[in-house]
Order: sequence, then structure tokens, then C-alpha cells
Amino acid sequence: MNKLLAHIQNPTDLRKLEVTQLPQLAEELRDFIIDIVSQKEGHLGASLGVVELTIALHYIFDTPHDLLVWDVGHQAYPHKILTDRKAIFHKYREIDGISGFPKRSESSYDTFGVGHSSTSISAALGMALASKINGDNKKHHIAVIGDASIASGMAFEGLNHAGVTDANLLVILNDNAMGIDPSVGALKEYLTSVKEGKNPRINNIIESLNFDYSGPIDGHDLNKLTSELTRLKEIKGPKFLHIITKKGKGLSFAEEDQLTYHAPGKFDKLTGKLIRPESENPAPKYQDVFGHTLVELAEQNKQIVGITPAMPSGSSLKYMMERFPQRAFDVGIAEQHAVTLAAGMATQGMIVFCNIYSTFMQRAYDQVIHDVAIQNLPVIFCLDRAGFVGEDGATHHGLFDIAYMSCIPNMYVYAPMDEIDLRNILYTASLRLEHPIAIRYPRGKGHNPNWKQPFEKIEIGKIKLIKEGNAVAILSTGTIAHQVKISIEQSKHPENTAHFHVGWVKPIDTTALHQIFNQFKTIITVEEGSTIGGFGSIINTFAIQNKYKNKIINRGVPDAFIEHGTVQQLLEQVHLDTKSLTQLFNNLTHD
Repeated sequence: MNKLLAHIQNPTDLRKLEVTQLPQLAEELRDFIIDIVSQKEGHLGASLGVVELTIALHYIFDTPHDLLVWDVGHQAYPHKILTDRKAIFHKYREIDGISGFPKRSESSYDTFGVGHSSTSISAALGMALASKINGDNKKHHIAVIGDASIASGMAFEGLNHAGVTDANLLVILNDNAMGIDPSVGALKEYLTSVKEGKNPRINNIIESLNFDYSGPIDGHDLNKLTSELTRLKEIKGPKFLHIITKKGKGLSFAEEDQLTYHAPGKFDKLTGKLIRPESENPAPKYQDVFGHTLVELAEQNKQIVGITPAMPSGSSLKYMMERFPQRAFDVGIAEQHAVTLAAGMATQGMIVFCNIYSTFMQRAYDQVIHDVAIQNLPVIFCLDRAGFVGEDGATHHGLFDIAYMSCIPNMYVYAPMDEIDLRNILYTASLRLEHPIAIRYPRGKGHNPNWKQPFEKIEIGKIKLIKEGNAVAILSTGTIAHQVKISIEQSKHPENTAHFHVGWVKPIDTTALHQIFNQFKTIITVEEGSTIGGFGSIINTFAIQNKYKNKIINRGVPDAFIEHGTVQQLLEQVHLDTKSLTQLFNNLTHD
């Protein structure tokens, strides 16, 4: 049998095939993805689930003239391979390679940059209305969105608007009952009833929004897909196609364990066995420190509750959901709702731990200010994935939370130095603070396997001396303290460098800062976050307000979006790695 994928570089080549050849291409494309992703980390299950859909869309529609928008982008690997990037696909998510998500600057086929969910309908509708204004009434605009993403408020906003337009828009619901974790909520139950034939079409919620609804159809049947897409091309106005797919399709263990194989890391493609480094760090993930600590606290206090927007596994709130299912809530992809839900609970005396990734908290900023901070409700925001997250790139790095949280009146901001510090600030917050607090911590493992120590209450607003010195003061916030410690130890004159941990970014310890500025002529701030508006800016403002003339050096992330790469590579890129910090300390503490 002749190989088909070897001769296809882009959709123009794809459209030369006969429809009867497409199932073979799907098999080859699926094998191509498995071969590469099994050797690297990446998003596997979602991409395997849309192989047939991707082929059908590029086969039937005239991409890139017709505009195709993928929601989130977890499922974009087949799309990238079929759109001129097959030869370089093996370098996806590497520092000089292609992105793991659709990205406008990378390809004309990537019509909209994505990474956060539920944006596709609004973006595609915007494109469709622009086409109409420009007089192009033949161009098609397609949004592919999952059943977890469509439950988000923003997706409903897009549907609500589209339904009163005559935009040439096709929304495809890729219904596999999974996000990263299983989909939740009443809409998910409704879609399940539609799939099972329990709801007649007259009750279809999509039809009530003025969409031409069709489906559900088998999203792995290329004959049905191509036939239905061909029919829908001739229908004017907003259209909605409901397809049923299986996440991980074509790889038995990925189908059976869809959560693990969403992004499994390296694995044996024949057995499914996950491949882990032999010299694995014995310290726990910060996420697990959070999850297990929260269970401990919840066992001691019945008023403690946990909330997460669709990330119970990633955030480790799953442990509380298993232990106290009545007090732990997965609200789906609904960050705004999560924050205001937490606020409502706080008004009734509940101690609410609202766990949202730093990058996703950006989506609920108004709720943080309007519903929590203005009312001074003591919600505990646990900002997971603060700092660099690595290969997922600019859409997922948590680099702005210090800046966007510390400027809000009534808001405390704390960045723990290590696992024990995280554990203790969670305990301290559980004792009821007078204000809301944002606790930021990174993705992945720390450095202390003996993290489970007795709880100690952290005094609010105090800077902690880590190491004494006589020439230069290093002020670090968060877990970057580990790199700072190593860099000081490796410097030529470690005795000259003092190190302070500023866990409390807000309220800032002005008493200690006055002492530091009076004692040291040179101050260095170090943070794994934006220096614009971040920790360094706070220290600079203090110096200006108090008319200090000390030399201040800010080390952090510059005023730029940082792309994908390993965390170590990205730290090196912004000079936050131990080698760069050591060199800086040497230059400032020489004899």
C-alpha cells in the first residue's frame, strides 16, 4: 500500500486525494502523531480525537482562504502536520521550534492564536462579520470547540450574538465528554441526553439561539463528515454541527485512560508505559503539597471549601474532592463564576480556597476586584502555575500575577519560598485573615522531600532574613529563592551577600526595608515574574517615595512575551538561572 502522508505537505495536496483514500490517511496521520509524541511531551489525547475532523475540514473547505479557528489548541497537532509543518513538527514546543498551539505568526493556516479556552466562537464570528463588511460573502468561518469549552460563559456570549446575525459561521461542537478532566455541569448532562436520543430536537438549546443545528454524527466517520460539511457549505447564516468523538482515538490505552494521556509525557507507544527519568527528584509537586495540605486543614475545620474551574487533577484539588465531595467544587471552565461563587460563600462565613492557574485568573480580574476586594471578602486565591510553565509558552506562563494582584486595595499577596512555606501560608490563611489573599506558587516539583512539618503561623507582612552579608542585599520573592541561594554559594565572595525572602509582597515590610536600604548601598530584587509592575517595581517605588539613592538592580522577566522552551532555558533567556545570577553577584561583590 502506497503511503499517502509522505506526499502531503498542505491542504492543496490533501484535496487531490479521493474520499475513499481519507481513512488510510487518517491512520497514517494518527501513527505519525503517536510516533513523535511518545518520544516527547505534548498534548496527545485531544489531537488523536480530531484526526478525521481535521482531514475533513481541510479537504472540504478552502483553507487558509476559509478561516478555521481551533479552541484552546490542545487538538491542533493534526492541523499543524497537514499545513506545511510536517517536516518540522518533531521540534514542536522546543525553544526554537514551532508552538504547541495555533499561532498567527507561525502560519497563515493558524488564523487565531489560542491557549485559553472558549474564544473560538467570538473570534470566528468577528472574522465572519469583518468578511461581510469587506464584501466577501463566500468566505467560510469555522470554529471548533469542545463540550467542556462551550460551557464557558464566553462561548455562550458568542453564540448569543451570532444567533442574531446572518454571519457565515459554522460552529462545530467536538463532543467527547472530556476537557483535561471529565466535563461537568448541567450542559454536559444535556449533551449526554441528546447523544442518547432522550431529548427531541425541538428542545435543542442551539436551535433556540437561531442556529441551523445538525447532528450528532460520528466524528470518526469520514464519509459522514465530508458529506455533512459539504451540505453545510451551502447553507447561509450561523450553523452548528454536533459531532461525537473519542479522546485518544486509535490508541487503546489513551482511550481507556483519557486523563493520563491528555499530556502523558514520554511513553512506550506499544505498551503505554510512561517513561520517567531514573534520577527523579524525590520532592513532591507544589500542587500535591497544596492538595494534601488542604485535606488536612479541611479535616480540622468544616467551614473550609475548595473551588477550581475545571482543573481538579492539575491543581490537586482532586484529593479534597475525593475526601470531602460536598465541600469541593469543580465548576467547569468558568473562572469568573469560580471567583464570584467563592465570594458568595465567603459572605456566609466559609473559608474558601479558590484554586486557579495564574494565567487563567487573568480571565476573572473584574470579579476579583468588584466581587471580592471591594467587599473585602477573605477569599484565599491559590495561584497555581505562577512563573514559567515551560513548553506551553506565552499563553500559559504565570508572569503577571504579582503585578495585577498587588495593585488591588485590600489584597494580600504572598509568594512562598518552598514547600514548607507554602504549607504554612495555607495554614495561616485558613485561620481567617482580615483581607483576601493571593498565594502564588509554581508548577512542578520543589526541592524538599521532608515538607510535611507541623504547621506554623506566618506573621503577616514580615521579611525573612535567609543569610547575612555585608555589602549587597538580595531581595527575592517566591521559589526563585532556591536559585538565589545556590548562586550566592557559588559566588566568589558569598560572605558579602545578604539574602532576604520577601514572601509578603503585600503588605510590604517597610520597617525591614528601611533597615536594608540604610545598611546596603546595592539592592538586587529577583522575581520569576514581570518586572513591570511586579516585585521589583514595588521596591523601586518604596525607594523613590522615601528618597533613597541606593543602587537598585531588578532581575525578572522583561516587558515582553516569553515563548516556549524548558523552564531552565527560559530562566537562562531572562538571566534568572544560577549561572547568570552568580555572575551578577560576582560583579557586585568583588574586592
